[in-house]
Amino acid sequence: MSFSDLGLSDKVQQAVAAAGYTTPTPIQEQAIPHALQRRDVLGIAQTGTGKTAAFTLPMLTLLESGRARARMPRTLILEPTRELAAQVEESFIKYGVNHKLNVALIIGGVSFGDQDAKLTRGVDVLIATPGRLLDHFERGKLLLTGIEVLVIDEADRMLDMGFIPDIERICRMVPFTRQTLFFSATMPPEIQRLVDTFLHNPVKIEVARQSSTASTITQRLVASGREPHDKREVLRRLIRDATDLKNAIIFCNRKRDVAVVHRSLERHGFSVVALHGDMDQRSRTQALDRFRANDVQLLVASDVAARGLDIPDVSHVFNFDVPHHPEDYVHRIGRTGRAGRSGYTAMIVTSADVRALAAIEGMTGQPIAWEGEPLDPNAVEEEPRRGGRGGDRRSRDGRGRSGESGSRERGRGRSAESAKPADVAPHPLPKQPAKPALEKAASGKHERSHGRGGRHDDDGPNFVGFGEHVPAFVLQAVRLPKKVTAEE
Repeated sequence: MSFSDLGLSDKVQQAVAAAGYTTPTPIQEQAIPHALQRRDVLGIAQTGTGKTAAFTLPMLTLLESGRARARMPRTLILEPTRELAAQVEESFIKYGVNHKLNVALIIGGVSFGDQDAKLTRGVDVLIATPGRLLDHFERGKLLLTGIEVLVIDEADRMLDMGFIPDIERICRMVPFTRQTLFFSATMPPEIQRLVDTFLHNPVKIEVARQSSTASTITQRLVASGREPHDKREVLRRLIRDATDLKNAIIFCNRKRDVAVVHRSLERHGFSVVALHGDMDQRSRTQALDRFRANDVQLLVASDVAARGLDIPDVSHVFNFDVPHHPEDYVHRIGRTGRAGRSGYTAMIVTSADVRALAAIEGMTGQPIAWEGEPLDPNAVEEEPRRGGRGGDRRSRDGRGRSGESGSRERGRGRSAESAKPADVAPHPLPKQPAKPALEKAASGKHERSHGRGGRHDDDGPNFVGFGEHVPAFVLQAVRLPKKVTAEE
């Protein structure tokens, strides 16, 4: 089947041919005809299968009739991160070269004034992250009553980042008669509830088993000691020994580790850039552009780069950390082996990662082969208990809300460790002798803290309470208000 058999307009077919594509992918072949019939579509496909074009191409055909009005966009595409939103904008520019459509990108880290100006001129296609979209709506700069087509992309990523309440709110603000195109790589129960609530008799398209990995990817495990310097040494060896390494993405669970690994590779002479959610938008864009242009060979990234980014020819993916969530493994390694190409992935595993590894193998339904000596069974230790969804997660991409800045950032998971309130002793407090922790601090011995998400940070000495010092305000007497009885 070719694109000419899908019912797309001549202008769209010409743009697709100019881009060099002749045969649609399975998700495009099945989704596009239903989208052109204005049916709701539920698309489930693993990453790298062409989901973006599956909704971009039919939307361009549908938008050839009609015109946009000020502050009332005709279509809305919701993306979890700035990078994904910018990538969708690039697709509309590429495939919409024969159309005169106004496309607006509404993401954090960019001036409100420039975005307001675009909305005022009228927008045919509005591509947005949920937080910034609601910012504009609450400021009275945007109306959603003219939405004809609503696209929710990477829905499971939206769930992980805590966007589901915002998605529900947005779905209630757009017209009931709109067409909804809903795409996700996995279907956890929360996403299924969202589908049941807001999609009307959708056509379900599933082109691959949920949570499966592409057959073109060679997957390997590499054993390592638990210390960070051991893992960094293993990583450097993997990079140096890799066969036909053109470029590679190195994934870390935490933003702090991204920075540490980036500096370490730079010191050892590797060509490398970093990408994580705490970087400003300009730096993030520059890092991705340099990596795409092959100016640098290695990209060290948090999970902000794990979903949907279209870097077609990544030859290798290295997992410096075993991901806390099994679905993240599927998305990380999906950065390679795209569009039928072959890819290679290696994951560094320590004795603390046994349970997470078992969860990944259980979800994908296949064991992953070891490269070199497997992990010593006698060295396996119980993994520290993780709270919530684990790890360094103000949000899954490292910032509060999809990497957006502003008042609307409220990440779902928190990596900050919730400390238990200390018992309050009656005052005045007697002078206490030095605690063992203080003695260790004096001798220069620091203990590692093992907190949520399997963290092993050297945060310095563990002081107990105020130590020997009692602040004066603690010793002040407190006068309680007089209780008023019913008779009074």
